[in-house]
Amino acid sequence: MSEVHITARALAALLGRWRTADAAYRSLADRIRLLILDGRIPADTRLPAERDLAERLDVSRTTVTAAYRELRDSDFLESIRGSGSIAQLPGVRPGPVPSSPLGYLDFSKAALPAAPQLADAAQRAALRLPHYLDAFDYDTVGLPELRSAIADRYIDAGLPTSPDEILITLGAQHAIGLIARTHLSRGDRAVIEHPTYPHAQDALRAAGARLVPVVVTAEDGWNTENLEQAIDQSSPTIAYLMPDFHNPTGATMSVEARRRVCRAAARQGTVLVIDETTAELDIDRGTPFVPFAASDDAGASILTVGSVGKTVWGGLRIGWIRADRGVIRKLVAARSVGDLGTPILEQLTVLELVPTMPDILRGRRHQLAATRDLVERVLADRLPHWEVPHVSGGLAIWAGLGAPVSSQLVLAARSQGLLIAAGPRFGIDGAFERFLRIPITYPLADTERALDALSVAWQSIMRAPVPDAALLAEVV
Repeated sequence: MSEVHITARALAALLGRWRTADAAYRSLADRIRLLILDGRIPADTRLPAERDLAERLDVSRTTVTAAYRELRDSDFLESIRGSGSIAQLPGVRPGPVPSSPLGYLDFSKAALPAAPQLADAAQRAALRLPHYLDAFDYDTVGLPELRSAIADRYIDAGLPTSPDEILITLGAQHAIGLIARTHLSRGDRAVIEHPTYPHAQDALRAAGARLVPVVVTAEDGWNTENLEQAIDQSSPTIAYLMPDFHNPTGATMSVEARRRVCRAAARQGTVLVIDETTAELDIDRGTPFVPFAASDDAGASILTVGSVGKTVWGGLRIGWIRADRGVIRKLVAARSVGDLGTPILEQLTVLELVPTMPDILRGRRHQLAATRDLVERVLADRLPHWEVPHVSGGLAIWAGLGAPVSSQLVLAARSQGLLIAAGPRFGIDGAFERFLRIPITYPLADTERALDALSVAWQSIMRAPVPDAALLAEVV
């Protein structure tokens, strides 16, 4: 029996404006399918009873029954006697046959292709591996050479760091989850940006945190006063922040704001979890990267998360945590509950890549700049009503649609062969239906195809009858 369930009230909030010109049951099924696909309804979650959802949505029970039946027929729901309807992901992505002859484009992730230096580095690492076969097996801390190399990069960036202040992890998500499990108890408050990196939000929720959202916008970034108030008034155990090229807005926090956040955290004893996985993906910011912790003049407790997943390749699952020695010891002691260490060969590969990071980052800068400029140019021409902020770095553009139709647009884009994440995937309780995250990490030809698909999908939903007539008025 599924231990995770979603109430009718919570599901209604996630559904938002789910009605389209299609039949009600099919519109409802499509929206629930999207929620399962993008993770807002995790697999193995028990959906509300048909009667409860019908009452909450003010529709007939027949409508909900038909929607659930369609989801079962497409393998998105499994009905278990005594457990109700359980969400699941089918083995193959379903959906209408895409109109593109080249198949689906998956823009649901903002991830760069592997850096060209990776293959040679992996070969050199394999040659070094025999020297480690006798001394290392289950490595819960990290190779000393790699921890030293990462510490040196922090020193070069202006933040004194010792190798024993570094813990090597299985990527950034593993690091965030480990921090959440060791620092949070059920019911503790955690400040989180809104919108935010969805997998960090999932990790904090899984640890039992009560989330305290603080708004971030592409245009203005953080309201520092609001962020300080959130820390002072809620006394959170943790505040998770991505201050450089924030995902998904692309905003970067000012130096003065960083200092004020550190002081507020020090006052309340809040642990700052700083995600710097995108911090070095500068396009044209014009200033060198300085680690957030270098701004601390108040003695705040800061745990910095880094990885090579965004800069080198997502398939290279190596990340790290920079923290005080005592915190590192606590994390290492707790780690064995979930895993027994980081693979040696992958650590050696990253060790080989560290000296080439300046060249890798220069190449990434050129890739991201070219794709960003293409997205800005095409959207300005084809979808001029959209609000497209100019980003100076990071992996995506947080585009404003002018109407709360993000989920509807994403469903329409699937019929054009494009998989892309709806704005609410990055929010809480269905927020951000007016936004869409557009990655700038894919090759130019694929990006052009994706923008073509978005343009066609937009025209299709704008031509369709909309129950709320005010919706179209907001767009035009």
